[in-house]
Amino acid sequence: MNTPYPAPFFTPDPEDTAASRIADFARHAGLDGSDYAALHRWSVTDLEGFWGAVWEYFDIDADTPYEQVLAEERMPGARWFPGATLNYAHHALRNITDDGVAIIALDETGAGYEVTGKQLRSQVASVAATLRDLGVGQGDRVVGYLPNTPHAIVAFLAAASLGAVWSVCGQDYAPKAAADRFAQLEPTVLIAADGYLFNGTTHDRRDAALELARGLPTLKATLLVDHVGLQRPSENHHALIIPWEDACTRTEELTFAPVPFDHPLWVVFSSGTTGLPKGIVHGHGGVLLEHLKTLALHSDLGPGDCLLWYTTTHWMMWNLVASTLLTGATTCTYDGSPAPFAKLDVLWGLAARHRVTVFGTSPQYLLGMAKYGIDPSAHDLSSIRVVGCTGSALPASAYPWVRDHVGDHALLASISGGTDVVSGFAGSAPNTPVWSGELSAPHLGVALAAYDTEGTRVTDQVGELVITQPMPSMPLYFWNDPDGTRYHDAYFSSYPGVWRHGDWITLTGHGSVIVHGRSDSTLNRNGVRLGSADIHDVVERLPEITEALVIGAEEPDGGYWMPLFVVPAPGTTLDDDLREKIRDAVRTGASPRHVPDEILEAPGIPHTRTGKKLEVPVKRLLQGAPVEQVVNPATVDSPDLIDYYARLGAERREGRTIA
Repeated sequence: MNTPYPAPFFTPDPEDTAASRIADFARHAGLDGSDYAALHRWSVTDLEGFWGAVWEYFDIDADTPYEQVLAEERMPGARWFPGATLNYAHHALRNITDDGVAIIALDETGAGYEVTGKQLRSQVASVAATLRDLGVGQGDRVVGYLPNTPHAIVAFLAAASLGAVWSVCGQDYAPKAAADRFAQLEPTVLIAADGYLFNGTTHDRRDAALELARGLPTLKATLLVDHVGLQRPSENHHALIIPWEDACTRTEELTFAPVPFDHPLWVVFSSGTTGLPKGIVHGHGGVLLEHLKTLALHSDLGPGDCLLWYTTTHWMMWNLVASTLLTGATTCTYDGSPAPFAKLDVLWGLAARHRVTVFGTSPQYLLGMAKYGIDPSAHDLSSIRVVGCTGSALPASAYPWVRDHVGDHALLASISGGTDVVSGFAGSAPNTPVWSGELSAPHLGVALAAYDTEGTRVTDQVGELVITQPMPSMPLYFWNDPDGTRYHDAYFSSYPGVWRHGDWITLTGHGSVIVHGRSDSTLNRNGVRLGSADIHDVVERLPEITEALVIGAEEPDGGYWMPLFVVPAPGTTLDDDLREKIRDAVRTGASPRHVPDEILEAPGIPHTRTGKKLEVPVKRLLQGAPVEQVVNPATVDSPDLIDYYARLGAERREGRTIA
């Protein structure tokens, strides 16, 4: 006898569904707006019909028309909308009225200011003219070392308006970690802030910005943003320093360079698990359509709405924060800790004050709110229609907490996606039910499947997350990958012609998706991804450490355990002082968000016979996978170490002290 599927935790109100943008889009396409399953089937079986309807529904303003929606339906190498020329920045700025609020700038103190549509267009035009005067044109690179403030959005849109290529990372990245990314791009201009706020502290990043600039020899200039009010440094270096105020206060005409649909828009970087981070290139048109679909249809954003999603600039959610403008809605930037010691519930208070309709965060944030007894309902959260949550799997226990402490009117939208497509693969929509611990359904246009080890589709059992049909926002290519080998190996080496993403999922018989965590070794803490190589680099520079291995392991209760295993140098003792030195090295040299939970002395680090650290096998051993399903000891340089890590995993599961 088959076990019946659980009843939904949340069922949308039919009147709300009928009034949603996704229902209107379905009716526009001649379908029932209440039947998400039928809409999704159409979106993945008729790619040209679906994406052509998205183009038409959102009235894409192309300078030249497209010849065909999808010229080559293959992966990799799909060719979308050939012949079309357009500009992302034009669409981001066309739906905000002069007097309407485009951006609300917020920070952890509760302070803020508004940027109107007229002000935003004026600043973008001015910065674009400044960049143009510095020689920036189509295809040139502009990079940002910036916190999540309006400056980052202005700089991005200015670069995009010229057809230049944008990339950004937050200032909690050490200069070397930022340079490892940006130097690959050979940028023309760097835009950097004097500092950022976090947990009651103003972090001075003037020296870090100058150090980064020195590591980018192709720079012609650095635009320095006075964000936290620190005096501009007097030190000179090889590139010109221009105050942001001078760059953004000129009176200039706003223009947009028409570029092909697949012209590069931005480069987002992988976590750099091995070697340098990979530069993932997305195009103007693909991002435009994908983000309109995700934000307007799945999140139901439009004019009069407001999005507040906690993110840093180097997480892909920042790209969606910027893209909120495409829908005509207001977007919020936020600088600071999501839960500063001085006021743990500051984000909820800001959401109430600014009548936020989509509130976005991570599972760790919601679990932390519950742990510390914070009650968001102390604020008036009646405006929130959607609580978005992404970065890792949201455990079932969080669902009733959100209902009880935010309100039963809000759709809890757990989302899974990736920097690779800078969007979501699965989540919710105004016309989908929600099951506790599950994502409601694959997103529109996403041909999602779960494959077993033989490459066979499976339902109601764990498999690899794969995508079987192309999406417009799949990468154009990787930076410095001229023959596409790295791109192919990243996604298509396991199943030819099918995208393998690196997540374990279950597709349920009732259409939902359960995400079990990463099947690779990316460190994914609080939704901020970092490569293990960044941690290994700074720790192994310490003279006291011979070798290190960091692991990020998702746990059944929704937690995330990140131990660091170290092999001390001969004659060195791993005592409390050395542990603190290691933590400080990680904090200052890689990322303060990725300081390990525990630092454990190991007898050695296992490698393949060719010298590669066995990160994924060790992670799976620590999560409880049997040795025979993880690794063949004959392929390991020190097979006895496999038993050591397997024992640690068993001891942790049994609640015993790891030693």
